[in-house]
Amino acid sequence: MKRRTILQQAAIALAVATLWAGSATAQTILKFSHTDQPGGARQKAAELFGQKIEQYTQGRYKLQVYPAGQLANDQKAVEQLQLGGIDFTVTGTGTYATYIPTLNLTALPFLLDSYEQGWKLYDESKWLQAQFAKGPEKGFRFLSTFEAGFRSMTTKESLVSPADAKGKKLRSFPNEMMRWQLEAMGFGVQIMPLPEVYLAIQQGVVSGQENPIDTIYANKFYEVAPYITLTQHVYSPIPLTVSEKTWQKLSPADREGVTRAAKEAADWSRKEIRANDERQLKEMAAKGAKVSRPDIGPWREAVKPVYAKAKEKYGADVDAILADANALRKALPAK
Repeated sequence: MKRRTILQQAAIALAVATLWAGSATAQTILKFSHTDQPGGARQKAAELFGQKIEQYTQGRYKLQVYPAGQLANDQKAVEQLQLGGIDFTVTGTGTYATYIPTLNLTALPFLLDSYEQGWKLYDESKWLQAQFAKGPEKGFRFLSTFEAGFRSMTTKESLVSPADAKGKKLRSFPNEMMRWQLEAMGFGVQIMPLPEVYLAIQQGVVSGQENPIDTIYANKFYEVAPYITLTQHVYSPIPLTVSEKTWQKLSPADREGVTRAAKEAADWSRKEIRANDERQLKEMAAKGAKVSRPDIGPWREAVKPVYAKAKEKYGADVDAILADANALRKALPAK
């Protein structure tokens, strides 16, 4: 009798262990890659996205976030999405333009004047939604738009007008629209991955770089390029995408959960970035950064040829995005 009880207890223990092992292996780990630093809003939004995924899929999926380009730079991350090597990434719309060239037009200079205009464009523009809809056939799917902000300059020397850009080499990412406008301003353009930029400025490889305020703050670019010139020449959010290979493995219920998580994380990201801009500028100024708001007129004038160049290459698509942007500027004038 006693022997049978021991055997029964052993059987129960084995069953519990089996169930525990089964529940542990049932959770699938999804990889999220981005190039910003761990302390930035991008990382926090990614972590929130992960929490929401775990919640809305009842723990079937867990997100592992890899910041600072640990898995790949922006361009390689999109390639890995296509291959199914990673599951999610966030990067500038211009990075996706390698595969959907019309997305270059979102980086037209001085296209938008406020966050509210940008949010409406990315959420409601029929033209832009049609471009995003091309993603699945390229190997990735757009889920929502995380915020990054408006791009500005950080340089070793003061920038007052485009005349000060001449002879200066500025880092940017591989995107033709960014190259066109920076060259029109007078800069030489040096392409390099974001994690390499701090050292490149420090060593004098480039005179500075251009990025949104949160990215400048998180990467501490103001330490090596203390002149922050708020040109705000491009509205530069970072759409969140999922590998199409990953998406096709999800059940309808889990797709709904992932989509809901993406939307909620994006909403948080937008509020966080907009709220942080002035605080981060003050903190950087307190640490020695020299923040200036230049007369934008000469900068706008310098980049006018970019619109003609874009029209020559992209034709009616330029008219379409300009029509949407102009309507938003009228409906939601910047304060």
